[in-house]
Amino acid sequence: MKFAHLADTHLGYRQFGLIEREKDFYEVFEKVIDKIIEEKVDFVIHSGDLFETARPSPNALLAFQKGLLKLKGAGIPMYAIAGNHDVVMRKGAIPPQVIFKKLGLKVISPINTNYMHGDIFIAGLPYYPSSQSKVLKSKLAELSKKAAEHEKSILVLHQGIDKYFGYQYELEIGDIPDNFDYYALGHIHKYVNDSFGGGRLVYPGSGEIWKTDELTDYNENGKGFVLVDFDGPKPLVKRVKIDIPREFIIRSLDYNNLESGIAGIKETIKDFDKKPILNLTINNVDSDTSVVYDIINEELGDLALMIRPKFNMLGEESIDDIINQDTGVGPKELLVDQLKGYGDSNVNQLAVDLYDFLSKDKIDESKELVDQFFNEFYNKSKDDVEFKTEEVETEEAPQEKSEDVQVTFNEVLK
Repeated sequence: MKFAHLADTHLGYRQFGLIEREKDFYEVFEKVIDKIIEEKVDFVIHSGDLFETARPSPNALLAFQKGLLKLKGAGIPMYAIAGNHDVVMRKGAIPPQVIFKKLGLKVISPINTNYMHGDIFIAGLPYYPSSQSKVLKSKLAELSKKAAEHEKSILVLHQGIDKYFGYQYELEIGDIPDNFDYYALGHIHKYVNDSFGGGRLVYPGSGEIWKTDELTDYNENGKGFVLVDFDGPKPLVKRVKIDIPREFIIRSLDYNNLESGIAGIKETIKDFDKKPILNLTINNVDSDTSVVYDIINEELGDLALMIRPKFNMLGEESIDDIINQDTGVGPKELLVDQLKGYGDSNVNQLAVDLYDFLSKDKIDESKELVDQFFNEFYNKSKDDVEFKTEEVETEEAPQEKSEDVQVTFNEVLK
């Protein structure tokens, strides 16, 4: 029995506002699907953040549909959970993955937490914010009991774990049940392959470079997915690298040697199939930065998709250099450090979660997070709530609107 494990494909992400970058993500996903089919796997697991947002664009939906239908044609089912990008954090919201259930996508949800694939028990949960860690831990304990009844088991999660995630995480490594054979994780964009319990804990990493700080891991481990051989006493994991369509070039140039630095970049990128992203730091600038930018743009503008320059004036240290020195401390880490003295860990975690949402202008999610926190700690509410579908106009009858339908979250995901 062999399966493929991927995560964090972020379909629909238009990095830097560039349509070319959105297409790059689709191209990588198509390559992954083709390679999976070539490997003749028995099934596929996607561990969340399939889409960039909970309301994907038509192009993002079509890109996934195309891949899913390819898999279906090859007789390969896919099991999937929702990541933090796939869901709106409010009760009653459903992830876009549900749209594809009739095309064969097997959605793992809080209601349908597990499936059987032959004699393999596949269980999991969608993303839970750290403010709901008690609920998450309780549900993990339930899945652990079910897994104990099966010889082979897989746990699918989209969570940050303290051992791999630094300051901001939703689970500590000790919170993970240790009786599964394979832990199919998502959320961290770097490649992690670690032993845990009697099995393997794996983050396959993202399919594309979602943030430039992923470049170090990309240069070491590449991007792609993993193949897992499940026939032996322990799973065997093989990394499959997929070439990304476009390179990111990071260079530091000295203002006093700008001409030779630019010439070196030209030599590097002259044979690239696609225009790269250039991340340039120009040090020791002692003139108007706009003049320096004009020089760079004139020399490299036609050869690059985007130029992202940073200018350090003569004798000046950039804020990025200060932040990244030794500790790698950034704004979120500083917030966590400041909150340590306030005592209430639940309130502290709420503040960090709100920072995550508000820094991305996720106002609705922030409001819902506060409501959930209030209900959990001050005013207990029912787990199951009703929601109303939005009124939509169909192409067949644009003048008519569909009737409002009251349906429970449980019924949708059953």
